[in-house]
Amino acid sequence: MSELLVDFITSLDGYASGEGWPGFWGLEGPEYLAWLGEQPEVTYLMGANTYRLMSGFAAGEVPEGQDEIRPEEEASFDELTQASKVVFSSSLKEPLKWANTTLVRDDAVEAVRAMKSNGSGLLSTIGSLSLCRSLLRAGLVDRFRVVMFPVITGATGAERIYDGYPDVALEMTDHRTFDGRIQLVEYKPSVLEHPPLGVPA
Repeated sequence: MSELLVDFITSLDGYASGEGWPGFWGLEGPEYLAWLGEQPEVTYLMGANTYRLMSGFAAGEVPEGQDEIRPEEEASFDELTQASKVVFSSSLKEPLKWANTTLVRDDAVEAVRAMKSNGSGLLSTIGSLSLCRSLLRAGLVDRFRVVMFPVITGATGAERIYDGYPDVALEMTDHRTFDGRIQLVEYKPSVLEHPPLGVPA
């Protein structure tokens, strides 16, 4: 059975990106980049918007607000191109131009449920905030990992990650600091029907 990881990189205030900021907020360091390079092989799951954005970067489009793609970003896009990817969309049309990408038109929650039951290895989301929210609500997420970068993007932040989420209890399973400034936290999530009503006597 496959395991599903929801994986986010965020500003401290919970934004997935910020207008005018480079990838990784320009703050990735050697320890963090080395850790990224050590990650196990995964199948990436994404929605149409993330596919359009990331496939464009992989094809050489320069991110908005930048003059060029930085070497660290280019290496990340190259690795994504080589990885197995699944995109859930009713609007995209085949053939998809980004290599190693499969288009699934079926309901994403049911498709991922089947992928988990019938597969092996690790499934991981990339971006795709609404997809991640749906998978979490459905109880399909085994691991919830956030890497927080030391910036607050209150004026320029885009894509607030946790809007629309249910209440979720998080059991910490891992934590780490990279380059003295980037904080990783990983949890086992449990979706709550309601908040705790008090401590039993």
